[in-house]
Amino acid sequence: MKRWSLFLSFTLFVLFGNTPFASADSYPSRNIEMVIPMLAGSAGDITGRMLAEELKKEIKGNVIITNKPGGSFTLGTDVVARAKKDGYTIAYANSPAIVYAKALDPKSVPYDPFKDFDPLGVHVYFPQAIVVKSDAQWKTFKDLAEYAKQNPGALRCANPGATSASTFVLELVQSAAGIKVTQVPTKGGQQVPLSVLGGHTEMAVGAISVFANHVRNGDLRILLMTRKLPDFAGVPILTDLGYKENTPSGWFGLYGPAGLPEEVKKVLVPAIKKAVESPVMKPKLEKLFYVVDYKSPEEQIKEAREEYEKVSAIAKKLGIQK
Repeated sequence: MKRWSLFLSFTLFVLFGNTPFASADSYPSRNIEMVIPMLAGSAGDITGRMLAEELKKEIKGNVIITNKPGGSFTLGTDVVARAKKDGYTIAYANSPAIVYAKALDPKSVPYDPFKDFDPLGVHVYFPQAIVVKSDAQWKTFKDLAEYAKQNPGALRCANPGATSASTFVLELVQSAAGIKVTQVPTKGGQQVPLSVLGGHTEMAVGAISVFANHVRNGDLRILLMTRKLPDFAGVPILTDLGYKENTPSGWFGLYGPAGLPEEVKKVLVPAIKKAVESPVMKPKLEKLFYVVDYKSPEEQIKEAREEYEKVSAIAKKLGIQK
């Protein structure tokens, strides 16, 4: 009997010992790595870390952060696409990594955003803004547009990267207003507002959260936004100025590599929903000018596909798809 027990134990080890296996009862049994494909201190890094803290409480486990910036947010995202399908490596990705990079520069993206990932839920939306220094000669977007028409290419605009949502917003704004500015890609984060403050560019486009403190301090002025916010009620969106269409806002969401075990998703998905909707975190995010609006994995994939198709079509029309 003892020999049979030993034989059975050995057989089970051979069959399953080296196979990723998870159950709702055992997962997570070790640290979960959340890969943030952005610079430490950037908008996505801040919101991702906030979400990780709440997620720890829900799963009763540890979530460690790894920053892997580069490739217009695709470097770190690709790491997760290639990770083990065991639920211990997930991505806190943004719309540029999932939608804009592939739509604007398809050859530069090594993964298929709709086949290589399992969506786990959308966290927040982040309105985009166009800013100038507070003492700049342009007091309104109309002032800026008129100057840009008279001086094509003279205005330099800092952006978070060539395939970012912010860059696409600027392309749409240029097309709508009939202007042309010189785009200056940065590594993102605070490098975007600092480019304007340091006099390296005359304007910048990016998530409003990266500009917020500088606006509060009176150093920067917002001329245009992609979404109305109570704190900036006087700042217009494109449709306020008579243009036909508004520009999109970006978002952050969680992803795992495609093929996650159902047992893992049964733990992660509801835990992420609870963490996103946490009454502790929501007011903190809203103070940073994010719009907390949880979307289920099903809604997440649907919205991302629709956004990709729209962005790709516009990029081809404008001749900015590489």
